[in-house]
Amino acid sequence: MAKVLMKGNEAIGEAAVRAGCRFFFGYPITPQSEVPEYLSKRLPEIGGTFVQAESEVAASNMIYGAAGVGVRVLTTSSSPGISLMSEALSYIAGSEMPVVLVNIVRSGPGLGGILPSQSDYFQATKGGGHGDYRLLVLAPATVQEAVELVILAFDLADHYRNPVMVMGDGMIGQMMEPVDFGDHPPPGPDYVEPEKPWACTGTDSRGRSHRNIVNSLFLDPDECHQMNVRLKRKYDEMTEKEQRWEELYTDQDVDVMVVAYGTMSRICRTAIDTLRAEGHRLSLLRPISLFPYPSEPLRKAAQRAKKIISIEMSMGQMVEDVRLAVGRAKPVEFYGLAGGLIPSVEQVRTALLELIEA
Repeated sequence: MAKVLMKGNEAIGEAAVRAGCRFFFGYPITPQSEVPEYLSKRLPEIGGTFVQAESEVAASNMIYGAAGVGVRVLTTSSSPGISLMSEALSYIAGSEMPVVLVNIVRSGPGLGGILPSQSDYFQATKGGGHGDYRLLVLAPATVQEAVELVILAFDLADHYRNPVMVMGDGMIGQMMEPVDFGDHPPPGPDYVEPEKPWACTGTDSRGRSHRNIVNSLFLDPDECHQMNVRLKRKYDEMTEKEQRWEELYTDQDVDVMVVAYGTMSRICRTAIDTLRAEGHRLSLLRPISLFPYPSEPLRKAAQRAKKIISIEMSMGQMVEDVRLAVGRAKPVEFYGLAGGLIPSVEQVRTALLELIEA
């Protein structure tokens, strides 16, 4: 299948369509507004439903309801918009509803700015809402990978009955790259949603004589505890089976191993390649799943490096998980810029050279 040149946000919208999503509820916020703009036209073409909600709070409860009746549903937003959805995300996770959300991150805190950032790492991986819940979090580095991870996200959401977040940034949302949708043609009019026997579709629609109930309210503390135990068991299964990462030169002894994710990893890759061409020894480990975090692969790769550095478009968030994975065995340094500033290849080169020579 031929590649097509698409803006990242529009490719994300098309990927959702090809994953079988027919329902979108959301609210425009820069730098992700092209996703709802694209789907506002695309979904009616295939009999889908697009609703611009009055707010992110409203949209997050709309996806809750749609997931409850068993349909594949998407919302997208950016940083402060995701903050507004956090209460509903806790309810969705507690009710074990499969939804997919995309966060095209902008800078913060507060209103911040509309330029790219990675400062929502804590929000995504540690839980922006209340209670013991986790999101599966996937971080693409290219528009092509964003397409693949959005499609994967719908399958993972259904499999685990859990919210899945695809977290990009303003660069990946706004850049244009060739995209190959490969084995994912647009579903035809005969497309049928995956069977979901737990969904609230009434007692007659599927020959059931009992009612399904979606609930996250447990006033009995023992029942609430058992619900949390069940969720924890599911998160442990995710941790065992859903870690994703990419390694570059980690099979070699190096002076510095770089840990970076998303579009920042692309800048780091270029800096590493130029420094290796000059005779320096460096490697790269790129987490693709931010939860579950690939801690064990990182720990093993770190054994072949003298020093480790986490490079981020933030003041240092993922670096905490890097340090937890590595432990006290090796020093873990940090380099990053915030506020929408993007470290250049030359700035990363300089930081790496200083670390090599320290």
